[in-house]
Amino acid sequence: MGFRADVIVVGAGLAGLVAAYEAAQGGRRVVILDQENANNLGGQAFWSLGGIFLVDSPEQRRMGIHDSLELAMQDWFGSAQFDRLDDEDVWGEQWARAYVAWAADGKRDYLRGLGWSAVPFVGWAERGEGSASGHGNSVPRFHITWGTGPRVVELFSERVLADERAGRVALRFRHRVDGVIVEGGAVVGVRGSVLEEDDAPRGVSSSRTVVGDFEERADAVIVTSGGIGHNHALMRANWPTGRVGPAPSHLISGVPAHVDGRMLGITEAAGDRVVNRDRMWAYTEGVHNWDPVWPDHAIRILPGPSAMWFDAEGRRLRGMSGVPGADSIGAMKQILATGHDYSWFVLTQSIIEKEFALSGSEQNPDMTGRDVGFLLRSRLAKGHPARRGVQGARGRLRGCRHPRGTDREDERDHTRARAGRGRRRGADRREGSRDGQPVHQGHPGDGDPQRSEVDHRQADPGREAAPDPRPCARAPDRRPAEHPVAQDVGWPADRPRFPGARC
Repeated sequence: MGFRADVIVVGAGLAGLVAAYEAAQGGRRVVILDQENANNLGGQAFWSLGGIFLVDSPEQRRMGIHDSLELAMQDWFGSAQFDRLDDEDVWGEQWARAYVAWAADGKRDYLRGLGWSAVPFVGWAERGEGSASGHGNSVPRFHITWGTGPRVVELFSERVLADERAGRVALRFRHRVDGVIVEGGAVVGVRGSVLEEDDAPRGVSSSRTVVGDFEERADAVIVTSGGIGHNHALMRANWPTGRVGPAPSHLISGVPAHVDGRMLGITEAAGDRVVNRDRMWAYTEGVHNWDPVWPDHAIRILPGPSAMWFDAEGRRLRGMSGVPGADSIGAMKQILATGHDYSWFVLTQSIIEKEFALSGSEQNPDMTGRDVGFLLRSRLAKGHPARRGVQGARGRLRGCRHPRGTDREDERDHTRARAGRGRRRGADRREGSRDGQPVHQGHPGDGDPQRSEVDHRQADPGREAAPDPRPCARAPDRRPAEHPVAQDVGWPADRPRFPGARC
């Protein structure tokens, strides 16, 4: 007799794993459906920095950070700006109150009970515009998981896999949901296509060839696959033009190609409701990954405050929006107002070494691998992170456990091979090769890379800036030779005085 589920969970990302774990804890039998293969268990959360939102935590108090439930609630509501309480904000407002209260009392204990721990410093994600009632965090609340995104995934994947072995959960990969079954005004199941087997590594685009179909029925259906970060057409269709300006012509993605937003339209067609389309979020500090896993693979720079930030036409960004990493919404609005979709950091090598980091588990192998010695060597050593071998250490990443409970030796071999190629590419860059992208090592938001990012260029005075391969208007020469900034950074006399001129 086949597996008879009480609950269907669509999507085997982190949200799907948490939903399945909680349902199984409550005595329900759960089937999890996902269009990708088993290598992608945990979805896009695996690639994240693993940031956790907590309020008035012991980690904050040890750093002398004064936080409270009242302050966190004020910050959250200032960011959400609930203005549709007679309509689509009704449930969102109630959820916000419950979630912030849990983040102040209960969430940390819940996670620690599963084996979670954090690095000893708390990050300050998205400080906002600087006003008491506006969006942003008044104090640091970004608790980075020791083990980053893969560890957060592992906390729940190990338990769901144990439930699978115990017969409480069924995992069905390569099962793509194409429709929701509604009978008598109630959702009773889902139907879809079985995709051909494809053992592509985690994050790599997989086959969409259909080899069969399926139907699943249960008392409850939970859809946990709403991300749209790699569907650029859907991003543009929902772009918040009134809030930040026109959609960029060039987008890059911090999430794999399977984050396609298909289930939004599918559930809506069945009578579900998609709310707050105009409140989509994107980041401005994206650069192309030097060693991409998926198409248009983006990395987000986590900049410190010292770099000067200019729009494409050479004007410095104003207010808190001009402080790198502080106000994504305000910065996006100023950048897009020029009619271009990129901006410039003007900085020195010393600023890169002291302040720049990169978001994501892959870019932080010391914390991802939970290697204290490696962390101390990489974070405390002098020099550019690339010279400290961080970008060549991809093979150190601990892969998530294989869904059947064994370590994936093939994935480790794959990452070691890629690490070797990364070292050669790093050497080429140091020798002045024009093939490579600038590398900075090391987030605001919730710790997941669920986003698309506007292309960003970094200008390091003292080395050749990577040219923009796309045609665009030539920015004016805004820096005369006698300009003090041009003199301070030692800009070569035969080059444009402002790097934005290199379109």
